[in-house]
Amino acid sequence: MALKRLDNVGIVVDDLEGTIDFFRELGLDLEGRATIEGEWAGRVTGLGDQRVEIAMMRTPDGHGRLELSRFLTPPAVADHRNAPVNALGYLRVMFAVDDIDDTLERLLKRGAQLVGEVVLYKDVYRLCYIRGPEGLLIGLAQELG
Repeated sequence: MALKRLDNVGIVVDDLEGTIDFFRELGLDLEGRATIEGEWAGRVTGLGDQRVEIAMMRTPDGHGRLELSRFLTPPAVADHRNAPVNALGYLRVMFAVDDIDDTLERLLKRGAQLVGEVVLYKDVYRLCYIRGPEGLLIGLAQELG
C-alpha cells in the first residue's frame, strides 16, 4: 500500500467569503462549497455535533487543494494566526508563481502584508512570505530560468 497524493490542506477561517476572494486573486479556483454537519462528521473530527461551512479551492494544475472551513458549531477555540514563522506545528502554505512582483502587487491590494522581504535563493528562486486574510502565513516562490 503506497501513499497516493496529498489531497488537501485545511485552514479554519472566520471570513470565508473574503478568504475565497483572496485565494481566487492568487489564482486558485473555487471547486465547490458545502455545509458539513451530522453525526458522521462529528465522529471524524471528535467534535460531536458540528456545523461547518467549507469551500474547496483548487490550484490551476489540479493537483493541490485548500479546504477553507468556517465553524458555526462549535466555534473556533484557538488562534494561531499571529504565531511567528518559527512557531511549532503547521506553519504555512507555499505557492509557486510565475511572477512574484505581479502576484505581490495584486495581493497587497487585497490586504496582504509582506512579512520580511523578497529574497533571492541561490539564483534559483525568488521567495517571500506574506500574511494573507486573517493573518494566514503564505509563501510565494518564483522559479528563475
